[in-house]
Amino acid sequence: MADYKSLELHIAMFPWFAIGHITPFLHLSNEIAKRGHKIIFMLPKKAEIQLQHLNLHPNPLIFRCVCFVCNTNMYFSNNFITFHPLTIPHVDGLPLGAKTASDISITWFHLLAIAMNHTCEQLGIKSIYYNVISAESFAIAIVPTRNVPKDRAITKEVLRQLPVGYPSSTIVLHSHEVDSLSFISLPFGDGITFYYRVTTAIKESDVISIRTCQEMEGQLLLPELAKSPSKGMWATWLDGFEPRSMVFCAFGSQIILEKKQFQELLLRFELIGLPFLIALKPPIECATVEEALTNGFKERVKKRGRVFGGWVEQPLILSHPLVGCFVSHCGFGSMWESLMRNCQIVLVPHLGDQILNTRLLVEEMKVAVEVEREDSEWFLRKSLSKAIKSVMDKDNEVGIMVKKNHAKWKEILANLDFMTGHMDKFVQNLQDLVLLNKKA
Repeated sequence: MADYKSLELHIAMFPWFAIGHITPFLHLSNEIAKRGHKIIFMLPKKAEIQLQHLNLHPNPLIFRCVCFVCNTNMYFSNNFITFHPLTIPHVDGLPLGAKTASDISITWFHLLAIAMNHTCEQLGIKSIYYNVISAESFAIAIVPTRNVPKDRAITKEVLRQLPVGYPSSTIVLHSHEVDSLSFISLPFGDGITFYYRVTTAIKESDVISIRTCQEMEGQLLLPELAKSPSKGMWATWLDGFEPRSMVFCAFGSQIILEKKQFQELLLRFELIGLPFLIALKPPIECATVEEALTNGFKERVKKRGRVFGGWVEQPLILSHPLVGCFVSHCGFGSMWESLMRNCQIVLVPHLGDQILNTRLLVEEMKVAVEVEREDSEWFLRKSLSKAIKSVMDKDNEVGIMVKKNHAKWKEILANLDFMTGHMDKFVQNLQDLVLLNKKA
């Protein structure tokens, strides 16, 4: 029988350069380091500054060596997690200073992929593809059995067809939503499509790991709950409202609205009449959110509303006792964070995986409400107000149902034994992989 306790793992983490991808890699690193294994975590310097407080196992005892990925000096700790900042190579067309996906629009992601390619080379180690999107999105969009050539687009007709063996009839894209997956056919650097890049990475990896759990989709890693409510820049203002009365809205670091959409969203929040905090990137046509505000908006809502265009610590805000509703794009990270909190969930998905995540929460788990929309519109004008009010009204039947179901799932997911059991098994699987390689 293998002696798992004596087998110390040395692991290199190399996530896609987007905060929403780096963060779950860091949550995973914390859990592995907690079990006595060493992690070297490679990321852009800007991301290191933003996320260093989430490293729960840093070690100041370090020594210098050469990074086997980018051939630069790195400082490796005697144990636990060591951040190694990477220099992002220049790529023609990539804006100066761009280090992560949140620095650029989605149309430039392929250039960031090229830059990321230039930081690494073939390595003689076991590789694990760690997927941080939902299993259903993975199965519908990225399934390798579609066998599409590297320079050929996937047609809408093909995307409308569910892969053989796909188990769900509800977590699917409706006909008008297929366009949300069109990005997987777009060139994504070096003359290959996004689909071919990802499926090649999958096929050339030794192991595929998905950030999910059997209980929901048919290995799990959740961020640890905040130890205390937010004490940051919003604390004083938030403390002026009733418990669970605040609506918090955030669409992640990659979604950028058009100016008209941005203004329409703010108008809806103003008319709802509830306190709100909106954290969105400035719209496409504007350098700051202030430029996009309509005349008089700031004065009309100054006592109950705030709009912020920078990065916020979303988990801490969601943990605040005054936040009663979270309006989200349902990115996979935000999905887990919302499930682990007490606030109600209203969803406005944008991209294909977000739409499928929404189907999971709304139709399968019944813990959230989706904002209605027409085929050609972002959302109907009255739909946002209707959705928020349905979950914030304590007597509303829909609100009562999703709150009850949410509470049940939170109890399951927040159980310490539940997550510990999954993580212990995950680490044991990694050790099995290493031991198998040694015997070979």
